This record gives sequence, C-alpha cells and structure tokens, in this order.
Amino acid sequence: MSLEDVTPEVLPNLPPRRADSHKGDYGRVLIVGGSRGMAGAPALAGMAALRSGAGLVTLAVPRTIQATVASFEPATMTHGLGTVGDDVLMAHQRGEIITMADQMTAIALGPGLGTSATTIELVVGLYEKLPQPLVVDADGLNALANQSGLLNRAGGPRILTPHPGEFQRLIGESCAGEIPAKARQAAELCRKDVRGQTVVVLKGHQTIVTDGRRYAVNLTGNPGMATGGTGDCLTGIITGLVGQGLHCWDAARLGVHVHGLAGDLAASELGHVSLIASDLPDYLPRAFQMCSADSIPQD
Repeated sequence: MSLEDVTPEVLPNLPPRRADSHKGDYGRVLIVGGSRGMAGAPALAGMAALRSGAGLVTLAVPRTIQATVASFEPATMTHGLGTVGDDVLMAHQRGEIITMADQMTAIALGPGLGTSATTIELVVGLYEKLPQPLVVDADGLNALANQSGLLNRAGGPRILTPHPGEFQRLIGESCAGEIPAKARQAAELCRKDVRGQTVVVLKGHQTIVTDGRRYAVNLTGNPGMATGGTGDCLTGIITGLVGQGLHCWDAARLGVHVHGLAGDLAASELGHVSLIASDLPDYLPRAFQMCSADSIPQD
C-alpha cells in the first residue's frame, strides 16, 4: 500500500468558540495513570489537556497518590481507585474505570502507570473494551508490547504515542533511521488495526504522525524538550483536542505541532538546558494563539 507524505498540507485547527458555550461543550477528558513515585505524570497530562481547551478533566489514579496529584492543579478533578496503600492501578478496577469512561469524550491511558502484571492486564482490558477515542502512552504502550493481535481488537479509535524505544518493543524490530522508512514502519503498525481506526505518533526529532495511509512530519520542537514529562504533556494535549471533537488524525497532527511550538517558545526565553516539562503548559496559550483560526502551512 502506498503512503502519502502530506506534511505540506495546512494544519487542522479548533473552531472558534461560541459566545453562549459552556464547559460541557469542550469535552470531558479522563486520564488514567499514576503510581507511587509517578504522581507528576498524570498531573502534567491533566494540566496540558486543560491548557489545550478541554472543558473538564478528571485524573483516575491510585488512591495512595490522589492527594498529591490533586495538589498540582486545582482545576483538574481526581478520582482515587483502590484503597490507601495500593501503589498501582489493578485489573479488577477495570469495571469502575469503564463506568467513569461512559461520561467521557476522550481518554488517555499510561502516564506514570507502572508495569506490574495486574496493571498490564488492566491496560489490555481497557484497550479492548473502551469505545471512546483512547490515547495510549508510556507504560500503557509497554503493556501492549508482546500482546499479539491486540491492536486488531481495539474497542474504538486509538492514538499510540511511542518514543523510539517503545516503538521498537511494539514492532519487534529496530526503528529505522531515515524518515520515509520510519514512516513506513509506523504505518505498518497502524495497519494491524484492520478497521483503520489507529493513528501512530512516533515521537522524536521530527515526530511522525500516520494513520496507515498518509503521514506528516512535525517541524516544531527543540533539544530542550528532551526531559522527563514532556511526553505526558503531549498526551494531555492530544487527548484534550480529541475531547473537543477533533478527529484522531487532526488532533494528533495539531497536537504535536502545538506541543513543539510551546517548547520552542519556552526555549526562546529559558534556553534548552533549563527547560522542564512543567514549563510547557505555561507556553501553550501563546502557542494556540499563534495557531489562529487561519490555516497555517508547515513549510
């Protein structure tokens, strides 16, 4: 199957907001993640989703870290799962998460999740059962590795956001060096979902977005973003955009551009060395203002 390079095409964008709109019009986002020692990951994703326009954001995390996660951003809601003392999310909590997800327009799975056996079982179950658009990152992706045939059993639209190491575990081979070859590999991963509902965001310098038929190369971003937590911010951005009604392809393409642009704006003031992930949500407002309702070619 041929793979079209659509990098020069104009970026998608969010529509202007109506004067009489309310928070329910801009999506209900659920972020599932966190474990002991990894409270910041879902918190960063939640902050980025809010800064990307999501109307309501809920973080489903182990009860042990709920108070810590809630302390990062008062505009997010939290839902503690399990009992105090449970360090990770577990397979038996799947039903509770699915019930919560019934009210959501987009879900993220993976930031800070951990890789215990029961957590992996939870990820597999949610991947198969949730009908809502699901953004999978970090330990969520690690849980999908070696799950033969799972990508073809997705319960709904999916966006996978691996870095090269996670990507290699998913495809079972080395990640190619050149962009066209990497794009073909990422497209093959998309095509494992025969219904064509999977988008892959292969992160790194010149991130690649593909849906198996076309691909685009992102041209924003800088080396200062090579620091822990920036991927969690990207997860939140994309999930927030999907929650507002953008198609998975459009949300992924706009999301990686805005994520990189926020990083570029931060680096212009802070430098590459001192840039940290929590800077990115602070620069998202300017990045979105630069991505106005007018079309923006990437050239």
